[in-house]
Amino acid sequence: MNNFGKIIRQLRLENGLTQASLAKELYTTQRRISYLELGKIEPDIYFLHKTADYFDVSVDFLLGRKDY
Repeated sequence: MNNFGKIIRQLRLENGLTQASLAKELYTTQRRISYLELGKIEPDIYFLHKTADYFDVSVDFLLGRKDY
């Protein structure tokens, strides 16, 4: 699991979301969320921004580059 995968999983669980519910919020599929969390695929820049906005964190945080 890459940094992004670990971080998105942690944020998802802290917010009481399932993969399916997060996928719905981010207009994607549960399979894509699963693959991202497992590190099987990397997020594109659009998805990074959408995820950062949803969780109110920075893109650097999602990539494991900052603590906030």
